[in-house]
Amino acid sequence: MESIVISIGGSVLFSDDIDVSFFKKLNNLLTKYSKKYKIYIVVGGGKTARKYIKLGRTLSLDEKKLDEIGIEITRLNAKILTYIVKNSNNSIPHNTEDAKNMKDYPIIIMGGTTPGHSTDMVGAELASIVDASRYIIATNVDGIYDKDPNKYKDAKKIDEIEIDSLIKKYGVKWNKAGKNIVVDGPALEVIQKAKIPTFVLNGKRLDQLEKAIENQVFTGTIIKN
Repeated sequence: MESIVISIGGSVLFSDDIDVSFFKKLNNLLTKYSKKYKIYIVVGGGKTARKYIKLGRTLSLDEKKLDEIGIEITRLNAKILTYIVKNSNNSIPHNTEDAKNMKDYPIIIMGGTTPGHSTDMVGAELASIVDASRYIIATNVDGIYDKDPNKYKDAKKIDEIEIDSLIKKYGVKWNKAGKNIVVDGPALEVIQKAKIPTFVLNGKRLDQLEKAIENQVFTGTIIKN
């Protein structure tokens, strides 16, 4: 069965205004396509993680500890999602190999793993080891822009971009816990090396997520390798 990995930002799922109907629709969507694909989901920490990390930084905690705080939040978010999504795992994998070896569930949900990267990189690593046909990054904007669309009204969405261009712009390093960018550096490096077809889209727009799952034309950004 074809495998698909979806990285869902914590702020997509657990925003300030939690929409119960969104979770119901997401469950229906994932249940529908789990009959056709093996679906792996990696959940981010979102605003909650960033708030705790900000607190930890004011207390002068080192970056490793701050990363560990963020990881715990991602795992909690993942746990909550397993209660919502049918046919998913009960226990949260500690690493991507554990997720790969969970054979009994059509949908596997996990959070972060170790310090030094975000859940984007976890998703990319998972996509690599399960030989996923595509890696979907579901964030809170409509794709990759030439600058932050939340700050600049004239930001322009990029429909397609070469992975080398992203690496040239953002690099492959991870030096700050809770860093809020569309795709983190370590993830870009894995995507480049494993040549993973990668789509970036707005996770709130489930119609576009569905199109990406089916490898149809969608509103977002295609990262070309």
